[in-house]
Amino acid sequence: MDHHKKVTAARLTDDLVVDILSRLTYKSFCRCKCAYKAWSAFSADPDYCKKLPKKVTTGLLYQGHNKSAIPLVSLSQDDGEIDGILSDVPQYEHLEFLDCCNGLVLCKYRSSYTSPGICRFVVCNPAAREWRILPDTHAGTDSRRDATILAFDPSWSPHFYVFNFNQHYHSPMSKLEIFSSDGSMWLVDDKWDSYVSVCWRSHLFLDGVLYAETTGQDVLVFGELESMSDGKLPYHQIIEKPSGTFYVGTFTHGCFDKSLGNLHYAMPDVSGDSIVIWTLDEYAHDPGTWYVKCHISMTDAFGRSDFVYYENGGDGGDRHWFWNCDYWILALDLERDLVFLSDQKTNKLLSYNISTRELNEIRDHFERFQYHVYVPCYSKLPAQESSV
Repeated sequence: MDHHKKVTAARLTDDLVVDILSRLTYKSFCRCKCAYKAWSAFSADPDYCKKLPKKVTTGLLYQGHNKSAIPLVSLSQDDGEIDGILSDVPQYEHLEFLDCCNGLVLCKYRSSYTSPGICRFVVCNPAAREWRILPDTHAGTDSRRDATILAFDPSWSPHFYVFNFNQHYHSPMSKLEIFSSDGSMWLVDDKWDSYVSVCWRSHLFLDGVLYAETTGQDVLVFGELESMSDGKLPYHQIIEKPSGTFYVGTFTHGCFDKSLGNLHYAMPDVSGDSIVIWTLDEYAHDPGTWYVKCHISMTDAFGRSDFVYYENGGDGGDRHWFWNCDYWILALDLERDLVFLSDQKTNKLLSYNISTRELNEIRDHFERFQYHVYVPCYSKLPAQESSV
């Protein structure tokens, strides 16, 4: 009987499978994608993805400079914010929010009782009320240049990865530590190039590949993460950002997102009148080939066009040297046609709908912290394994 059921399911055409999946809630659809990887590919198909359940962006997670509660800011102004979304995690009051990726949240645990030479990371799943404490590692120097990144995609693998960059410019002390939940171990690259400095603000994990923006004009790309189960460091390469971002990218950061299985990168143009979105051409001969996907008019969004102003370069410097813009791109959600912005003039957190051209206020009295879009993940954390 079981064999007969499997044969019957295998005979279903893609159209029928998509029709069945389209009737599910987003939560049930996520679970189906985790159970059967072939179904997750439908999300990258331009025709099928329109029929499938859309992801539900609950809000944006952040933490203030005082390292207090980690609230979830709802996209609806009426809902306000939810304090303590991670309050079930032990020692919650000592958690420092670092990153969020596809429903998992990365925090650092620090208290007066923690040894100065030890750094302890915690990975949490708020939707499943689960957490996992990673093996202790070295604290580094708490340099502002240090960056820690979480990489997780349940459609690709049940395992997550943590990249901990201890960055010291032009110093032999720079190193990279990578944790894999598959084996529960840290691998260390103590010969990390100190000239490659990763920006903690902007990165994306897509199809098992991590893309991280550097403080220069490049994107750092990591692949073959599965090799870590054999004790091997993943390979990495450098590709250039889109050529049109070089000047503006000196004074602000861009933002990554994925849509229909493709990597996108967004940044304001030099006038600030629009946000330019580029798509990485994965089929091009040059691995760093980008093409312009679209322009999002900020003139339409704000109803004005005087966004950019300049500061001089110091005594006797060029008075048009330092580029400033009245808004910052905080996050991008192309699957829901949303751009999240901070308005520097009014100190407000805003969302802009690309399709309807509606600009909505999410939060007033906004300070530009580290905000991350939070989408619930309903798969469980991988089982704890003994470290090797």
